[in-house]
Amino acid sequence: MAFDLDMIKGVYARMQERVEAARKIEGRPLTLAEKILYSHLWEGTPSQVYERGKSYVDFAPDRVAMQDATAQMALLQFMQAGRPQVAVPSTVHCDHLIQAEVGATQDLKNAVDKNREVYAFLSSVSNKYGLGFWKAGAGIIHQVVLENYAFPGGMMIGTDSHTPNAGGLGMVAIGVGGADASDVMSGLAWELKMPRLIGVKLTGKLSGWTAAKDVILWVAGQLTVKGGTGYIVEYFGEGAESISATGKATICNMGAEIGATTSIFAYDERSAAYLRTTERADIADAADQVKEYLRSDNEVYADPATYFDQLIELDLSGLEPHVNGPFTPDLAWPLSKFATAVRENGWPEVLSVGLIGSCTNSSYEDVSRAASLAQQAVDKKLKVSSEYTITPGSELVRYTVERDGFLDTFAQIGGVVLANACGPCIGQWARHGAEKGEKNSIITSFNRNFSKRADGNPNTHSFVASPEIVTAMAIAGRLTFDPRFDKLVNVNGEEVMLDEPSGLELPTLGFAVEDAGYQAPATDPSQVQVLVSPTSDRLQLLAPFAEWEGTDLNGLKLLIKAKGKCTTDHISMAGPWLKYRGHLDNISNNMLIGAVNFYNEKTNTVKNQLSNQYSEVPAVQRDYKAHGIGTIVVGDENYGEGSSREHAAMEPRFLGVRAILTKSFARIHETNLKKQGMLALTFANNADYDKIQEDDTIDIVGLKTFAEGVPLTIVLHHIDGVSEEFSVNHTYNSQQIEWFKAGSALNIIRRSVGA
Repeated sequence: MAFDLDMIKGVYARMQERVEAARKIEGRPLTLAEKILYSHLWEGTPSQVYERGKSYVDFAPDRVAMQDATAQMALLQFMQAGRPQVAVPSTVHCDHLIQAEVGATQDLKNAVDKNREVYAFLSSVSNKYGLGFWKAGAGIIHQVVLENYAFPGGMMIGTDSHTPNAGGLGMVAIGVGGADASDVMSGLAWELKMPRLIGVKLTGKLSGWTAAKDVILWVAGQLTVKGGTGYIVEYFGEGAESISATGKATICNMGAEIGATTSIFAYDERSAAYLRTTERADIADAADQVKEYLRSDNEVYADPATYFDQLIELDLSGLEPHVNGPFTPDLAWPLSKFATAVRENGWPEVLSVGLIGSCTNSSYEDVSRAASLAQQAVDKKLKVSSEYTITPGSELVRYTVERDGFLDTFAQIGGVVLANACGPCIGQWARHGAEKGEKNSIITSFNRNFSKRADGNPNTHSFVASPEIVTAMAIAGRLTFDPRFDKLVNVNGEEVMLDEPSGLELPTLGFAVEDAGYQAPATDPSQVQVLVSPTSDRLQLLAPFAEWEGTDLNGLKLLIKAKGKCTTDHISMAGPWLKYRGHLDNISNNMLIGAVNFYNEKTNTVKNQLSNQYSEVPAVQRDYKAHGIGTIVVGDENYGEGSSREHAAMEPRFLGVRAILTKSFARIHETNLKKQGMLALTFANNADYDKIQEDDTIDIVGLKTFAEGVPLTIVLHHIDGVSEEFSVNHTYNSQQIEWFKAGSALNIIRRSVGA
């Protein structure tokens, strides 16, 4: 029996009418993405055309999902909204706060002890307001959602950038900040600029060493980390239908690394098989009744270039395994060229650790194929040369693969099974020796490989590949190993080769689990009390941000001019800072400590114009705040790339930063800034970035007439007395301008309920 079946049937019941209305208004056939978007309009039945890339649209998502690190702030905001219960089905998943160190059992026990206060808060607030709660150890949010909540044709938002994982089951699933989630849980519309569409036509079929992961690794190389910004990526073709549902989820999951709004596949026989095997036959039956609305129209498939803004074609039969990295997930190397790249670039050839699992690659199929290689290592008497870890995606997967013997196989080659959690993928890895800063290489089946992300060591060269390639390289112990052609020497001195991996798409005996880790909300929420201790260093109730003063912003100081890549990891690091995700004041002490200062090429060292001394970024900003001085942060391209964490927007807002001025923004981060009442501005001329000097005092002019589509003006007052000015652009619409004036979007919600 599926969760929220009546809600899902309601979506299907109104889909036909809404899709037909949208076809009539658009006057043409529709893509799958358009069908789902138009059938989830806040207004109901479509009455107008929304222009891709230009029109802001109000949507009504079917559900909300939150992981524990971001749920804290999202729910603290929701509590301010004054609503008695969540308006749509919503869930919390405890997956980010479990640190990987020695193994699943002890690591989980340590996490429960260390995070007891936070877990109690999340459990009680879920009970109070009607949210489903998944306990620590239940699994990674995206795998748990795929197994329990994702459904073809639905719309979901989630407070994690890899929410698009659910696109593997045909869902428009989009990563957002906690303020967006709070709005939807409060019963309000969710706003999104109508996405443009990229079509990826897949022909042929995967075989041999090539896996679904290689599709998105290749696509990332084509589009780069910002090539998908503002787009939904829709995969289709005979090749798409040959990929398993979990393989499709892998592709959609890592679409976050190209900046895509989301990615999606059509509903097909493999989708139905996955639904039925995960005990959701009732959803498959319902989807079968409306399956023509769960795929693009035939005319779209016949002539895709007419209906997509951009079209990419890929023959899966000719696709090579890929390895992406280091330090960025879009540096794509076909395996045949990777060894040469390793040697020419001087990357450490010896492989220290191979890690498989994570929300991207932790399905039964992934584990079974990796286990087939581990079994070969045993049978062919190969000594595994690198450390090797396995992270199951959920307790359902873990229990099932243990039952089927795969965990025993991994143990025979020295594999360490970690908890069903994010672990090293999110920086929750107590890696022994990483603090030494040694130059080394790791390879993972994760999705991101930013500098310092996994273990905090800037000299760890992290590469991304499929679980099969990760396992093969861990057996060989070197990055230059190509299992398709290279031989290994076993303990008897014999030369052997690894055979192609094999595995099962779904377990022959079905999935099994004793305790999935789910807690239903309390039947009587009036008896539930949510406690936040005023002396806690982990949790802190929020105070509303101040309203705009009604004037231009004059006399701002430059806090930092960031150089190069500045992701949300650089703005608000994870790792040890995750424990403060529910305490805005404490976590603000990590604000921008990873950003590179343009003027000295250092991190966490900026000039304090009040003292003319250099100090840590948060300390300098707190000094400005204490003196009542606002500041501005200047960034480079694709500022805020990466995680959906709204802390990267809330921390600057809390500490008194008034505006972020960049060459371009990542989508989620720009929205998060707007929601928190910040100014998110872009250079009209990117060359103006070079005009900003370290000792500048800066004015932002034009706010008294702040209007949609009207540029603002930056005035620079240099220390030598010279001033210069230039125009800056913004993407605020009339509603978002009201967020700015009110001090935040949440302040407007509070007014509406008299809070």
